[in-house]
Amino acid sequence: MKLAIVTAYPPSKVTLTEYGYHLVKHFRLQDQVTELILICDKTEGEKELAFTEEGCKITVKECWSFNSYGTIFSVNKALNQTKPDAILFNLQFLKFGDKKIPAALGLLLPAICKFKGIPTISLLHNILEQVDLKSAGFTENKLLQKIYNFIGTTLTRFVLASDVVAVTISKYVTILEEKYTAKNIALIPHGAFETPPTPSYDLPAGPKQVMAFGKFGTYKKVEILIEAVELIRKRTQENIEIVIAGTDSPNTPGYLEEMKTKYNAVPQIRFTGYVAEEDVEKIFRDSAVVVFPYTSTTGSSGVLHQAGSYGNAVALPDLGDLSILVKEEGYRGEFFDADNSTSLADAIQNIITNDTYRRSLGHTNYTAACSLPMSSIAEMYLTHFNTIIEKKMPLPKLQEEQA
Repeated sequence: MKLAIVTAYPPSKVTLTEYGYHLVKHFRLQDQVTELILICDKTEGEKELAFTEEGCKITVKECWSFNSYGTIFSVNKALNQTKPDAILFNLQFLKFGDKKIPAALGLLLPAICKFKGIPTISLLHNILEQVDLKSAGFTENKLLQKIYNFIGTTLTRFVLASDVVAVTISKYVTILEEKYTAKNIALIPHGAFETPPTPSYDLPAGPKQVMAFGKFGTYKKVEILIEAVELIRKRTQENIEIVIAGTDSPNTPGYLEEMKTKYNAVPQIRFTGYVAEEDVEKIFRDSAVVVFPYTSTTGSSGVLHQAGSYGNAVALPDLGDLSILVKEEGYRGEFFDADNSTSLADAIQNIITNDTYRRSLGHTNYTAACSLPMSSIAEMYLTHFNTIIEKKMPLPKLQEEQA
């Protein structure tokens, strides 16, 4: 099977880059896939394709850019050139841009591929019905929120034109089936990016690192984390380093620079900037706790799955998709009130002052992550692709294939 994957890809800073990397890493190892066609965004640096395992050929087509009005044409041209047997879209609503028209045009692509007869699966990481438009940085205006919801409903219908729409949370299945009367929704879990050897759960010498990872400024705010750690420092003698790992959200450029200035007087705080794929493991393994300073959620959390893979204890808000994910996939952590720095301070303190408890949380999360490795997720997608291809194949040819 020649499988095309439409995704942002490292060193891109566009959303879902990390997930795109791990899709490619694991699909290339599947015996059934003879060639991967990477339909990705243009970047200045070279794509991160230095995999150690022997896998199938990868053909790279850098053919679209964030906020480009021509994405729909350039991707279509790349598909005409490469002629894939099937195509997987790695999507969320701001995948192709944070401007309305480029974002919307990009989301028409699954319907176009279906029309062209290409077996098409769209992995939809979030649905607009579950996004707090104000907290996620879209708009605070009530009228504009209604307009966005109308546009989002329309665009969801285009994505639903795919042969299969995959979602990572059971609640999304219910919403799409009930609101849109969709019959082509599949629940395919997010999966753990890596399943490294069992961690030691030991921490490096020096300060205990309290880490947040991601793209910050919209619904991911570092202020509450910094203020919570400052509270713990006043209460205890704990030696703590705050680690802010990642970059600004595309919707809030300059946010982290503003935070550096605002908290310039706070000791032992480190802003790492972009974390390259080869450095991700170390930054998680060195952390005493991974914190989710979110005011809302916009889908299944890749960071939670990463934390589980590396055996991290986590502190997370008891809201939305995170709560569902923890219940459905077996993760554990200390919950806190999303808008309350004292509540977050209590959660972090409970973990870093009780090493037995920290290790127990880490072990539980590692076990949960290992139960859903990305290799198994790739196999689930291929099973759906095979079903789609069989349905599209004329009966005489299908009988010939099965003979």
